Amino acid sequence: MNIHEYQAKELLRSYGMPACAGVVVETAEAAQEAAKGMAPCVIKAQVHCGGRGKAGGVKLARSPEEAFIAADGILGMRIVNRQTGPRGRLVRKVLVTEAVNYRREMYLGMTIDNEDAGLLIIASSAGGTEIEETAKSDPQAVARIRVSAVAGFRRYEGLRAAAALGLEGNLKEELVSLLAAMTRLCMEKDCSLIEINPLVETEPDEEGRTHLLCLDAKVNFDDNALFRHPDIAALRDIEEEDPNEHKASQFDLSYVSLDGDIGCLVNGAGLAMATMDIIKRFGGEPANFLDVGGSATASKVKAAFEILLCDSNVKAIFINIFGGIMKCDVIAQGVVEAASEIGIGIPLVVRLDGTNVEKGRAILRNSGLRIISASDMADGARKAIAAARDGGSR
Repeated sequence: MNIHEYQAKELLRSYGMPACAGVVVETAEAAQEAAKGMAPCVIKAQVHCGGRGKAGGVKLARSPEEAFIAADGILGMRIVNRQTGPRGRLVRKVLVTEAVNYRREMYLGMTIDNEDAGLLIIASSAGGTEIEETAKSDPQAVARIRVSAVAGFRRYEGLRAAAALGLEGNLKEELVSLLAAMTRLCMEKDCSLIEINPLVETEPDEEGRTHLLCLDAKVNFDDNALFRHPDIAALRDIEEEDPNEHKASQFDLSYVSLDGDIGCLVNGAGLAMATMDIIKRFGGEPANFLDVGGSATASKVKAAFEILLCDSNVKAIFINIFGGIMKCDVIAQGVVEAASEIGIGIPLVVRLDGTNVEKGRAILRNSGLRIISASDMADGARKAIAAARDGGSR
């Protein structure tokens, strides 16, 4: 689950990390009012994606009047980049935050280390908007430091990160404290990613000392652990999510929207991945990943059909089911009931195998529905591709 920048910063501050505060507003008038106490300020689009600055979603305002103009231009715009896909993200709110003078930008992140079943600190002195390109063009400029999930964060790991960022003196100690807090946040709230980009070194204060400050923040969470964190689940912004993906989560379906024209309804994540692969192998494009699970019911199958049919790009549906725990005849009956109730106007290709497969196939044959039977996965993929190319109509 993703949250907005302003929510991430509030979370960082609650763990003692230095992050800029601000005011979240939904109108240009409110932005102008908020700016009266902090001009010059920065107006930042609040959407679940990066690349906001390049898209025109981050603007400097030197006065409340400029804040109004900036917010008015950002609110209602749609940010489109490689993170959002062609549909983009509609900006419904902006963060008004004080402008900060700083000496340099850095990148600091923490994520799950799947290789060692721990955490991974990622640090680079080349922070800012081009960090992804830096990681590709100059991997040595990005330090990766492993943290044990059992032993927890240790001071020497923070010192290694400080060395990678070129920090000395009080900045080094501030980074160690910041990383210790990041580790606690990651472990206690089941974060999958904490990203501070940029982490900046401020201009000297009255005592001539510079400090670290989190100018931007991104925090993602493991969806499977949200039941342990109702406070985090409450931060969810449904409007930022794909409507079909949200509906799928309500029925305990695993669904990810893609850009193809062949809807996939499969039981089991591995089989779903294999289904998408074989569609691609024969020249087709899957429209989604959809796993109904090993205990699919008629209500689940019906919800899955409704989700698939909401995508106007879908020209054919490929149902690829292996009956193990759930028998093929039970699955077939669920497919027939759901399809009959909803009314499917596009080709439906079905491949069944496993326990009670012949009973399941007989149910499909006798259903009176427009079903194209497939003998195996390859046959089903070919038939679904052909059906989609023939211009399956609704």
